[in-house]
Amino acid sequence: MSKKPKPRSAPRRPAPAPLPTTTLWVSSQALDRQMLDYTAAEDRLWDGRLIAWDILGSLGHIEGLRASKLLTQGEYLRLRAGLRLALREVDAGRLTVSPEHEDVHTCVEEWLVQRVGKAGERVHTGRSRNDQVATDLRLYLKDRLLLLSAEALDLAESLLGFATKYQRVLWPGYTHTRRAMPSSAGLWAAAFAEGVLDVVEALPAIWTRVDRSPLGSAAGYGVPLPLKREAAARALGFGALEHNVALVQNSRGKLEALVLFWCVQLGHELAKLSTDIITFSADEFGFLILPADLATGSSIMPHKRNPDLFELTRGRAAALEGDLLTVFQVKSKLGSGYHRDFQLIKEPVMRGVDRLEGMLSMLAVAVPRLGVDPAVGRHILSGGPLATDEVMRRVEGGSAFRSAYREVAAAIKEGDWWREPATAEIIARRRSTGGLGNLGLATIRARLRACRRWSDREQKRFDAAMDRLAGRGGARGRA
Repeated sequence: MSKKPKPRSAPRRPAPAPLPTTTLWVSSQALDRQMLDYTAAEDRLWDGRLIAWDILGSLGHIEGLRASKLLTQGEYLRLRAGLRLALREVDAGRLTVSPEHEDVHTCVEEWLVQRVGKAGERVHTGRSRNDQVATDLRLYLKDRLLLLSAEALDLAESLLGFATKYQRVLWPGYTHTRRAMPSSAGLWAAAFAEGVLDVVEALPAIWTRVDRSPLGSAAGYGVPLPLKREAAARALGFGALEHNVALVQNSRGKLEALVLFWCVQLGHELAKLSTDIITFSADEFGFLILPADLATGSSIMPHKRNPDLFELTRGRAAALEGDLLTVFQVKSKLGSGYHRDFQLIKEPVMRGVDRLEGMLSMLAVAVPRLGVDPAVGRHILSGGPLATDEVMRRVEGGSAFRSAYREVAAAIKEGDWWREPATAEIIARRRSTGGLGNLGLATIRARLRACRRWSDREQKRFDAAMDRLAGRGGARGRA
């Protein structure tokens, strides 16, 4: 009879994190330590990234309380001074979310009470953590969307510069990964510049959704107080209110998914661009040149120069889809109102935004440093990819298209090649709008400038509101 295997000893559990010493709710009985640690979990890490926005949101909230006559002038002034000091402490790295705090809201309110006394407890008047975190996240998303827009436009600018520099450098275009017809480095890069702009131009529609103040909705059912919600919204620079108080919680996850879907669309452009760069710079193609300082080496093969940054960009685009799917899965199972599940949405949305920001900034730097080998591209273009040019030359000479097509196909089969047109002729025959002989780069640049004007206008409006609340005179740094 075989012996039973000895049971393996269980792995040591890590030491539990300290219990929060302060909460914004009161319990009449002792609570399970493991439960408290489980429900907070890694949320403090993501909450820590919201601390400046939580303070700014509170500064906007007290403007609404003052307008609603729910604070005395003295209380308002003490709270405003305390919150502005808290913001400076965050900027200096001295105020952070710690394990003893239940969350970012507890951290800020506890710090405020210690500095301004009982007046600090008044900051939560007319507010729940539900509309408080919704406000924090919308401020965070507005800030990040403006950053991503600027980064995407920088990449589009880089692609346009590449297209301008190499617009007359021919190489083959591909369908089914087979050589198809003449293309050019300029046509290729300009297509990606327009693809990026297509996504950026969709941002104002998303912005109108994010640019609505949730403050005053509390836990989703308002509060029995004469709150002037519009005053807080104006103070925070929101363009409008999230009108129905119940909609605020019903929108949780929906807004984050909307933002991440926009990020995924940009990610797809960057993944396709990266795949092309990986392929076209491979030895078997060689009409794109990857500079040595943008390539990594092999630990065993000394000749290798690997396109790791582009492979990781492609991989991160896939991971972005995972972030979006996480948000979809969390939000799709919930009824109306607030649920603690929403806590788990912060991580994928912040992680996804970070991924995209890194991808955009890296490619904006990499694209202008790519090299092009005109001779290789033109050589690969010879033969089959010029067959359609010969068909169209015969059509212009009076032949019917089908007849010309069959004649050229028969000539290819017999190995009877025709005179190949010169580069200038290939380009000159493609003067239709958007073709490689008429890229319309000025039109694309006009679109880019329009996007920058919108982005700059919203950035100034957002910064002005945050600076007023913080009591800052100049341009603020990103939170």
